[in-house]
Amino acid sequence: MKVIQENFGQLTNQSIRAFTLVNDNGMEMTCINYGCIITKIFTPDKDGNFENVVLGYDSIEEYVKDSPYFGAVCGRVAGRIQGASFELDGHEYVLAQNDNGNHLHGGIKGFDKVIWEAAIIEQDDEVGVHFFYISPDGDEGYPGNVSLNVTYTLTNKNELSIHYSAKTDKKTLLNVTNHTYFNLSGNLKRDILDHSLTIKSDQYLELDKGFIPTGELLDVKGTPFDFTDGRQIKTGVKSSHPQNVLVGEGYDHPFLLSANHNQEIVLKDADSGRTLTVETDEVAVVVYTGNSMSNSGEIRGVPSRRYLGICLETQGLPDAIHQPDFPSVILDKDEIYSKITRYRFGIEE
Repeated sequence: MKVIQENFGQLTNQSIRAFTLVNDNGMEMTCINYGCIITKIFTPDKDGNFENVVLGYDSIEEYVKDSPYFGAVCGRVAGRIQGASFELDGHEYVLAQNDNGNHLHGGIKGFDKVIWEAAIIEQDDEVGVHFFYISPDGDEGYPGNVSLNVTYTLTNKNELSIHYSAKTDKKTLLNVTNHTYFNLSGNLKRDILDHSLTIKSDQYLELDKGFIPTGELLDVKGTPFDFTDGRQIKTGVKSSHPQNVLVGEGYDHPFLLSANHNQEIVLKDADSGRTLTVETDEVAVVVYTGNSMSNSGEIRGVPSRRYLGICLETQGLPDAIHQPDFPSVILDKDEIYSKITRYRFGIEE
């Protein structure tokens, strides 16, 4: 196992570095210290062919210019905060507006658009990269100085782990996720419409026309949102269900998880034989099927288009600060924030 460090480019006179984690099976994951972005993941198909299974770019300029959060860590708060403001202990905080008057994925310059400190991890049973960033008091409107650590590790079980840990010196909000777009076909040979997804979830959140949760928890049974026994993505894309139509024909919804660290999310591509099993501490996963992806430009030589990737964003519930019945995303002074999500790549037997 090893970590290969290379130059990825320059940004504001600072060096952007790429770190490639390689295990003994030949699996590779590359990430950069801009936004903790995962740029590539190479895994084998059923015939042993190693191909890239995530969307990304090969230059820092492309990420800065035109990236819909490809592979990035999003925060301080992932998802939307209605009206880009919230009240905490009697004080109103006004956040950056970057989504039709709302606040999305941490604002105009969230965690996805900053340069992180990085350190390589090389051990007998795993390799990785440890990223560190201090988000200052008032950053994008949020209170408190937040010290955040993001650690990526790869094992010989073809398991990639993301561990988020943080601490604040003033009560604030924190709800971090990774926004990788997966496509298990390999090298974007096909879109993800024929991928099948299984989620251990009995409820999902209803969204309003601004994609903000209404507070209503809807049962998945008998709907295109029932992934308990597996479902192809195209069934939701073709669905006339109002919630599928609302988000641009597909999914962009939080699902409440009924299990944790127990194969609660499984993505499969029958043609390649690849599987991805996601296990997490988080209460929910936001499933986004690339409904709003641009139909112009290219992604590593492949024409950009809708449904070219699927995001499985493990996180707390969006807009939780405005929904008292949702699990809290408030982080108290000196409280330790700690979350872990594991992605295990395999072949369907």
